[in-house]
Amino acid sequence: MEKIKLLPYGISDFKQIQREGKYIVDKTMYIPRMETTDNFLFLIRPRRFGKSLFLSMLRAYYDISERDNFKNLFHGLWIASHPTPEQGQFQVMYFDYSRIGGNTAVLEKNFDAYCSKVVDEFADYYQQYYPEGFADDVKSQPGFRDKINLVYLKAQRLGHPLYLIIDEYDNFTNTVLNEEGEAVYHALTHANGFYRDIFKLFKGMFARILMMGVSPVTMDDVTSGFNIASNISLRPEFNMMLGFSEDDVRMMIRYYQSVGMLDGKDEEVLIEEMKPWYNNYCFARDAVDTDPKMFNCDMVLYYLNRVMQTGKSPSPMIDPNTRTDYAKMRKLIQIDALDNYRLNIIHEVTGKGYIIAELKESFDASRLIDRENFISLLFYYGMLTIGGIDGADLRLIIPNNNVRLQYYDWLLKEYDRIAEIDTFRMKEVFKRAALDGEWRPMMEHLGKTYEDSSSVRQLMEGERNLQGFITAMLSLNPYYLAAPEMEMNHGYCDFFLMPDLNRYPMVRHSYILELKYLKADATEAEALRQWTEAVEQIRGYAEGRRVCQLIRDTQLHLIVMQVKGFETLRTEEI
Repeated sequence: MEKIKLLPYGISDFKQIQREGKYIVDKTMYIPRMETTDNFLFLIRPRRFGKSLFLSMLRAYYDISERDNFKNLFHGLWIASHPTPEQGQFQVMYFDYSRIGGNTAVLEKNFDAYCSKVVDEFADYYQQYYPEGFADDVKSQPGFRDKINLVYLKAQRLGHPLYLIIDEYDNFTNTVLNEEGEAVYHALTHANGFYRDIFKLFKGMFARILMMGVSPVTMDDVTSGFNIASNISLRPEFNMMLGFSEDDVRMMIRYYQSVGMLDGKDEEVLIEEMKPWYNNYCFARDAVDTDPKMFNCDMVLYYLNRVMQTGKSPSPMIDPNTRTDYAKMRKLIQIDALDNYRLNIIHEVTGKGYIIAELKESFDASRLIDRENFISLLFYYGMLTIGGIDGADLRLIIPNNNVRLQYYDWLLKEYDRIAEIDTFRMKEVFKRAALDGEWRPMMEHLGKTYEDSSSVRQLMEGERNLQGFITAMLSLNPYYLAAPEMEMNHGYCDFFLMPDLNRYPMVRHSYILELKYLKADATEAEALRQWTEAVEQIRGYAEGRRVCQLIRDTQLHLIVMQVKGFETLRTEEI
């Protein structure tokens, strides 16, 4: 009986995955594409998108010491029958800069110690290709620069091409930037800063270089004045290189169904549950209308692993192991110290679900406050993705509920600082609305909480403030997928509370909410005209065929809420 390929959840070592016969999504067809693009490449992707596993795979592919093991190591993968001439031709030096930490007082020392250890291990590993005593000579050198210079000189003299791979190239520099400030960061990455000097050292030393990270900021700073790598992050031919396509996920589901590990689980149900949480990423303008949207691969593995172990969908749908990722992201974006200008961007994105902007391929740390750069940073961190084209600009959207909840969490903390939110009461009225159809206590509590938090007017005035506030509050509702600005019957409703029946089959009611905002000095005639328009709109939304599919067997309620200034004027079921 053939051994079952277990999920490689939490494993980023390619050789371990292949040695243990675990399931792997084949990305080897991108190897020839990379080789014909440039010798020095730089790619940015959000966290949990398989960067480390991909780099580990490349390390094994190009490693001269694995040349004779190629067929066994890549058995079953596309590249096994399509090897390139460069397979197994390099001595590979691999750095993972996430392993370097410490404050600036010890950072250079820690960097040198880590890199020295990597070069020492490189010398041991490749000793057979050098004269006797090579490894000992390298180890006897006083520091990283001397060690790597010796390796380079010996390799060049003997005709050994070197391949440099750097994972998490910007990990510790991002930490420095956000914890110790721009001046300290600038000293590290400019002029004679040691990190900038390292990149000068790398240039011309390696036949091929590939670097990956989560932001273009450090690369722009450390390579200013000398180009070290071609940035392929926004190129359409590499849009699907990391992450999973829907076809990838379906093939995985079918495999585990065939071996009895997802026995009785419907493929369409699994896909439809994962999509709102993990899917919808696009990283290239020219791929938005051609390529399928991509899933966050680590989240898919988390989900399927839980389903196979427990027979149920995970609760929560977000992998708890990603909490540290989002904590880091809060620091990187400096969400707790944003000026009103950038905070308004967060409110706009959260309230509307999208923002129109131009993506910047690179920018330095000193320009992070610029609107386009800040929005681009949200994109590179995976907090926005390409959803469409708007002339010369892009329509950048929140990709999924996983990310949407991070925005909501930020806003909830913001509002809670202004006026403490009674989350216990909020969850109770949500429960009664979901199970019993008691919608009025829910809407009244939302309105009262909004009024109590009226000083949020300092953050943003008007309708967008109301939209963002209600969006954040609805994120506390576990029974629904609260989709803002959802397209329904040729229009966009403010909120559709789609019942999460996979996890909460006891839900009996669903809702379309239409929020209308009036300025404090609006007249009664203006209020009546707005209300009439809202009633007509919400009835139109409910007539869409898609609504019937999404509410399934629940009772649909159409609720219009009209707010004047910061007070609820009228709330009715239509």
